[in-house]
Amino acid sequence: MLYEERSQLWLDSEYIEEADKDEIKNIIEDKKELEDRFYKNLEFGTAGLRGIMGMGTNRMNTYVVDMTTQALANYISKWGLKAMERGVVIAYDSRNNSEKFALSAARVLAANNIKVYLFESLRSVPQLSFAIRKLNCISGIVITASHNPPAYNGYKVYWQEGYQLTPEAATEISDLINEIIDFKAIRKLTEEDALAKGYLEYISEKVDGPYITEILKGVSRPNLIKAKNDDISIIYTPIHGSGNIPLRRALKEAGFDNVHVVSEQENPDGNFPTVKEPNPEKRDVFDLAIKLAEKENGDIIMGTDPDADRLGIAYKENNGEFRLLTGNEIGILLTYYMLNTMKEQDRLTEKGVIIKSIVSTEIVEDIAKTYGVKVINTLTGFKYIGELVEEYSKTKLRDFILGFEESYGYLPGTHCRDKDAIMTSLIISEMALYYKETGKTLGDVLNEVYELYGFCIDDIVSMEMAGKQGAMEIQKIVDYFRKQMPMNWAGKKVAVIEDYLSGKRNLVGEGSEDIVLPKSNVIKAYLEDGSWFCIRPSGTEPKIKVYFSIKGKTVLEARQNLDDIKEEIQTKVDEILKPQEDVD
Repeated sequence: MLYEERSQLWLDSEYIEEADKDEIKNIIEDKKELEDRFYKNLEFGTAGLRGIMGMGTNRMNTYVVDMTTQALANYISKWGLKAMERGVVIAYDSRNNSEKFALSAARVLAANNIKVYLFESLRSVPQLSFAIRKLNCISGIVITASHNPPAYNGYKVYWQEGYQLTPEAATEISDLINEIIDFKAIRKLTEEDALAKGYLEYISEKVDGPYITEILKGVSRPNLIKAKNDDISIIYTPIHGSGNIPLRRALKEAGFDNVHVVSEQENPDGNFPTVKEPNPEKRDVFDLAIKLAEKENGDIIMGTDPDADRLGIAYKENNGEFRLLTGNEIGILLTYYMLNTMKEQDRLTEKGVIIKSIVSTEIVEDIAKTYGVKVINTLTGFKYIGELVEEYSKTKLRDFILGFEESYGYLPGTHCRDKDAIMTSLIISEMALYYKETGKTLGDVLNEVYELYGFCIDDIVSMEMAGKQGAMEIQKIVDYFRKQMPMNWAGKKVAVIEDYLSGKRNLVGEGSEDIVLPKSNVIKAYLEDGSWFCIRPSGTEPKIKVYFSIKGKTVLEARQNLDDIKEEIQTKVDEILKPQEDVD
């Protein structure tokens, strides 16, 4: 269907409110804008929906939420009456329209005779994941666009195990969305009717209390915290998001009293007025927190994104300056501290396992070997980690210790099946206190790890390429590295090429072997010294990412090697995208 026809259907529909029709009418003469809004449906995948808010099939709005929810209801109904009775739990973060979208989704599910548990105010992703299993729901929804800029919102769908949809389920729901041509196919009750008929129930402490109780089990040194908690000054910013109440409650109940919250970023605000984007990976997000830390003599700074599944950390160095840790460095510190602690407390077993993504640092594999712990790699996407946590909880083949991705997502427990910045904050606080009592900063501990296991610098380059043209450029880059990979980078030969789309690991000059993971559009190249880089299009943003893990005999050499290979890859990307000159 042409974009003009799609837009006219919206203008003609009684389902669309007049004010929203006016928004469409105001851009009707701007053919480029109209096309971008209506040329396709907003793509639904394993991470659900994510897009700029506004009117159109390729935007986040109430009508797209309703169509998606009707498709989800149709999918759930295929599982039978018991699945419908088990119901769906819905959470939402602080973004603009999140509460509105959440209630609209609840009203659609209720009209389809599906029980809905709706949090009475904003909640985090880990609380949603926990609630699915706590309430024995068939599914869960969280309205969020994670750390995207303020113009975005999104719609994540979880299944009964507490992790996001599998590719197969996402494809089936996507097909069901595409089958909804007319808004008349959507069933929707009023909030009052949904409550009166018993299909809608608002929840809060019914889940909050048990969740806090569960994550407090992650505290390993309660006596240390009780005796020495005043020795550590913790600075926290929720960056206007959903982490404020649960994270502060968790810290307080764990015994951390010396906690200072950035007042300018404390309250929920979907405009995120103090930052360009609410992303705890970015140093500028911590500008206000650093000022507070200087005032309150802070030792560590913690920041959570709007849905509180990602956690950023900064620590005070010996010279008094604050340094932001990378996602990989946090993963390294968690692995080192947790394994040390478990060994000291005689809690390690031969079945211990750490799970990480293929683009995350491999130093943890060397650390884990020291403690007899296995490391398993998964594709990027925390659902793959969640699937294994669920599997091991049933089979008991492995004792899950930690799951993490370099993109600041960590799960140090089995209480839920997605990233949990709130529980991770407890362990980080305990860890910082423990090392401070031994006279070490987190940076000192990192150096200790590098001295033991080798110097390695992990980094990411993210290139944004928006729109139709951007999508074609991203694919052009990936195709080049897949088909014409240069065999020498920064003076080092390529030893292994992993193509996760073909499922083959090419041992250069020595044949190939199968990769036992689902297929994914990812290319990873290992150099002869064990360094590697990986090319991967983002699954949720119009970006292509290049991940690096570069080794050296010293940290300075590793950094120089990283700079050299980054420069070569950027030059190659520029060459790939250079317009072809006309030949006379």
